[in-house]
Amino acid sequence: MLNKYEIYLLLLCTFGCLTSKAQKKPVIYKRPITWTSERERLSLEYLLKRHGVHADTALIIPRMVVVHWTGNMSVNATIKTFDPVRLPGRKDLQTASTLNVSTQFVIARNGTIYQLLPENFFARHTIGLNYCAIGIENIGSAKNPLTEAQLRSNTKLIKYLRSKYAIEYVIGHHEYQVFTGTIWWKEMNPTYITAKTDPGDKFMQSLRLRLGLDKQLKIPHLL
Repeated sequence: MLNKYEIYLLLLCTFGCLTSKAQKKPVIYKRPITWTSERERLSLEYLLKRHGVHADTALIIPRMVVVHWTGNMSVNATIKTFDPVRLPGRKDLQTASTLNVSTQFVIARNGTIYQLLPENFFARHTIGLNYCAIGIENIGSAKNPLTEAQLRSNTKLIKYLRSKYAIEYVIGHHEYQVFTGTIWWKEMNPTYITAKTDPGDKFMQSLRLRLGLDKQLKIPHLL
């Protein structure tokens, strides 16, 4: 008899097989970060206390993709930052949870794609939306804008993800507050908000155009 996790994966596989436009999977290199029973427990705790979501396993049903930049220039340093289970430092974030920040994917300056967590594993990367969002971190910053190679890789990766999951939104981290007051927003503390600028309007508009989406992010209906 299949357990709940196996049934969930079977359903996701079935959905992917039934999508009308199959998309070739880009080359992805696995660089898994630590996933232990403690990370699972803290993720479940975050889902409940921050998002109000009751769950038996720390899995998500992906409905959106959030694109970030790292602020540093190193893939290895980025993965090293995300690897610990508990968040070192950053008291402003520790007030919400001691679970470390993380992401499912990291894309290098040359466009190489690395996968840190399975696509449907919970990751803490965007306030209010972690419960349904796949995170893509790109190596770069305001002083080091994201590259054409990264734009191409984001496009390929997100096209693949959209062929596999019912992705409704592709947003930049700086756009996440658009979802406050909508059915998508699940953050129990209304004052827990941080200002973000990554990866910027120029990159996201170019990315959405290449994905065949509206250049501007459509604001979802308010409650």
